[in-house]
Amino acid sequence: MTSAPAARRSSGRPTAAAAAELADRILEVATRAFLTHGYAATSIETIAASTGVAKRTLYARWRDKPALFRAVLEGLMARWLATPEAPPTEPPAPDRPPTAADRLEVALQQAATRVLAVALQPDALALHRLMIAESGRFPELAEMVRQSGAAAGMARISGLLAAEMLAGRLAQLDPAIVAEQFLYLVLTGPQRRALGLAPPLDGAGVAAWARQAVALFLHGCQPRSAATTSAPSAALSTASLSMES
Repeated sequence: MTSAPAARRSSGRPTAAAAAELADRILEVATRAFLTHGYAATSIETIAASTGVAKRTLYARWRDKPALFRAVLEGLMARWLATPEAPPTEPPAPDRPPTAADRLEVALQQAATRVLAVALQPDALALHRLMIAESGRFPELAEMVRQSGAAAGMARISGLLAAEMLAGRLAQLDPAIVAEQFLYLVLTGPQRRALGLAPPLDGAGVAAWARQAVALFLHGCQPRSAATTSAPSAALSTASLSMES
């Protein structure tokens, strides 16, 4: 009596699901390697060894290290953009119908809250450190970050400000530059603190910073006639931050 032949092991290509799972695993290893060790110190060989695959497996998916780093950035950006938005805030004066100025303040407050929620995440701070450390040797890294999604948020804020300028509710300035200045005003202080350059802000401090930054920004961007006849927003005098060093 003869025994049944042993089942053959499949030697074909992996299924689409298995291939996608492997790609995700490689990207996760690559993300941790880049953010922990930096761009220069991370090699395709190191990532392949850490993942347990051959180098040719990585090169079959990403032609070189810049392409793999770009894929890592795109994954990070997609994860950050999926961060839930803050719930809509009440207009500054709920006892009357909201004005266009009220709606703009609410929109900018939501934008500021979302920017801070993303930028203060550990991986975002690690990427910021990487950019500072390696942008001199690899200036293309900043462009990769911009193309991977950072420019989209800037464009949304710029479009919002451009519409307000067109309506005469904000001073006639370059909306792209003003959007960048708004993000610096909102982000730089809390980000520097989170990086250890000053005492970090807690959740209440970050929220207060966002409110005051929006109020200061809007007062500075008022049309000249309005800026010379109106007082700063009450938020400037009521929003307080613990700024001790």
